[in-house]
Amino acid sequence: MSEVALYKRLKRQNEQQESDNKTIFGFWVYLMTDCLLFASLFATYAVLHGNTFGGSGAKDLFDQPFALTETLILLTSSFTCGLATLAMHRRRKDQVLFWFAVTFVLGVAFLAMELTEFTRLVHEGNSWRRSGFLTSFFTLVSTHGLHITVGLLWMIVMWIRVAQGGLKRSTVRRLTMLSMFWHFLDIVWIFMFTIVYLMGAA
Repeated sequence: MSEVALYKRLKRQNEQQESDNKTIFGFWVYLMTDCLLFASLFATYAVLHGNTFGGSGAKDLFDQPFALTETLILLTSSFTCGLATLAMHRRRKDQVLFWFAVTFVLGVAFLAMELTEFTRLVHEGNSWRRSGFLTSFFTLVSTHGLHITVGLLWMIVMWIRVAQGGLKRSTVRRLTMLSMFWHFLDIVWIFMFTIVYLMGAA
């Protein structure tokens, strides 16, 4: 390979790396704005926590073992997502597909449990319209659930992309952002479980 060709190749690689770094940085900025969104929802919940309008409070409504099961499922999905990321860096396509499939199933299980809890509360007459406390609770938890849904849809798209096209550079970049997003949701849920289900129902 001539020096000119080598120079052009290195220059192209550097440009691609810079582009990847800018994209990842931009995604970090997005996650920080999402942090602000959840922080405002947590603050609203803290303010309205005691505003039950004569109805039941967190201690009476929430099933802590049920919420703990949700937490364990989401923590496990974060672990399997990490295994998928490790497999991606090792260029193990089949393992990437397997671990993201496991992560997807666990994510669906978590979302199903969340919807089950919502359904139970509504059937018992404790919908988001019952009190300020329940409005803040449903808003906070459903916002997280909406993010989980987006993550699951993103996972489907990336699973198909990997299955059909392999681990191309652009695909690896998107999988990295997906992994960051999923771990972020896991961290948010840990705060949610602690503040809403443990401290709130104590």
